Amino acid sequence: MKVDLVIRNAAVHTMDDAHPRAHTLAVHHGRVFALDPDRLHGEREIDAQGATLVPGFGDAHNHMAWYGQSLDEVDLTGLSDLDTLYARVAERAARLGPDEFVIGAGYDHSAIGGHPHRTQLDRAAGGRPVVLKHRSGHVTTVNSPVLDRLGVLNGSAEVPKGGVVVRDETGDPTGTLEEQAQNLVNTLLVPFPTEDLARAIGKASAVYAAQGLTHVTECGIGAGWVGRSPLELAAYQRARASGGLNVRVQLMPTMDALHPVRGHATEGEPFGLDLGVCTGFGDDRVRIGPVKIFLDGSLVARTAAMLAPFCDRHSHGYLQDDADVLRERIVAAHATGWRVAAHAIGDRAVDLALDIFDQAHRAHPGPDKRHRIEHAAVTSPDQIARMAALGVTPVPQARFLYEIGDTMAEAVGPSRADQLYRHASFLRAGLRVPGSSDRPVAAGAPLLGMQSMVLRRTSSGAVLGPDERVDAATALRAYTLDAAWIAGEEGVRGSLTPGKLADFVLLGDDPTAVPPDRIGAIDVLATYLGGQRTHGSEL
Repeated sequence: MKVDLVIRNAAVHTMDDAHPRAHTLAVHHGRVFALDPDRLHGEREIDAQGATLVPGFGDAHNHMAWYGQSLDEVDLTGLSDLDTLYARVAERAARLGPDEFVIGAGYDHSAIGGHPHRTQLDRAAGGRPVVLKHRSGHVTTVNSPVLDRLGVLNGSAEVPKGGVVVRDETGDPTGTLEEQAQNLVNTLLVPFPTEDLARAIGKASAVYAAQGLTHVTECGIGAGWVGRSPLELAAYQRARASGGLNVRVQLMPTMDALHPVRGHATEGEPFGLDLGVCTGFGDDRVRIGPVKIFLDGSLVARTAAMLAPFCDRHSHGYLQDDADVLRERIVAAHATGWRVAAHAIGDRAVDLALDIFDQAHRAHPGPDKRHRIEHAAVTSPDQIARMAALGVTPVPQARFLYEIGDTMAEAVGPSRADQLYRHASFLRAGLRVPGSSDRPVAAGAPLLGMQSMVLRRTSSGAVLGPDERVDAATALRAYTLDAAWIAGEEGVRGSLTPGKLADFVLLGDDPTAVPPDRIGAIDVLATYLGGQRTHGSEL
């Protein structure tokens, strides 16, 4: 018999306990046909020359359109001083018309000595409007022309609940907008054109394929400060139709995009999207996932809701809305059939999320929905036990430990630093931990994420929570089978099992065998989606 593709002489990690290792993979009609088959030939045959072959990587929490757009914006990542930031703004402004926006992304105030100030941005941009997104996504800094258009300077702006316009000691706005206050800026920029979003998604997709990704979950589309357009789903469809979407995507609408939908009188008004669309709608390329809701903010920005105050600021952070409002929305979405992904970073927000999920299950019992807590950054043993009892999955980002671990540790202090972005404790409680990045907040390459799961080392060399380290095989599982499981798709992907989608990656070395500090440097030789190559060469 002839199949579409046979890859021979590979070191295959199948992530399937029934057949964990293999040397030959056969693919037919986009699916895994067989492992180590006898007397089977392919229309295409590849000699992997000993390369490691693993299931395609998944990222359970990323922001694809945001990342794709950032590739065309002023790159502010990795800067160490404000002067360089202002210089980059000036360089971009010099190429723009007098009313065009200077848009930048990725600055880290803790690395450059503070947030940019609006008056300095005024000078750098020559009076052009400036919008700079903090690397966390939870803060945006703008200059005076933007504040003037928003009505902040004359006091007419209505600041959304759950947001802050930062002011200096005299009450003058500095230009920094926290959390929901970023929605003010969105009134000037959003919605972005659908075609522009489709191109941005295509650019991101090419990077993802080059890093071995075959599936990502987009955490927040359609509305709210993280949404890019009410037509955002159409942008993904357009990217797919044009051949620019090289990964499978699961899309999370934000809670702000949901609304009461009038149905039959016996059904009340379900809380969801038009036509009753909810979690699970779509196909294996583009599918609707959970609904995303923000309960709090960020450790880096000191806006996460904490039980004890930040060590370097007399503040407990804050919630994004009244607790009762957040509770009402989550319970309503749960009752309508939605899975819910609750962004909760601080331990006070984690407590609230667990309380609400408990209430939702009691009020509307039913099948396991695999509700999630995005980040679950600061958690106690009692909270972990509650997650396990409620069947709520934490979705932490290990790469944060390297890139922003030092500033997070400063925020919470030494007594709480080992509670940051746990992994082993979740596993010991019986929870699954999917791999994710929160790109572009942190680097999104899965191999870098795996390295951080194993090392838990910050950029300064400190180790946060040494007891939370896991081995490389566990890290690989997080980015393959567990990432598929949290999406509800472990039956079709995540392992190289006959009948599942033929999504896989050829690597230049074995991540479970190299020294841990070399995992992130392993070459991605080729990436395949449904048996079709999306990156690399056929060896």
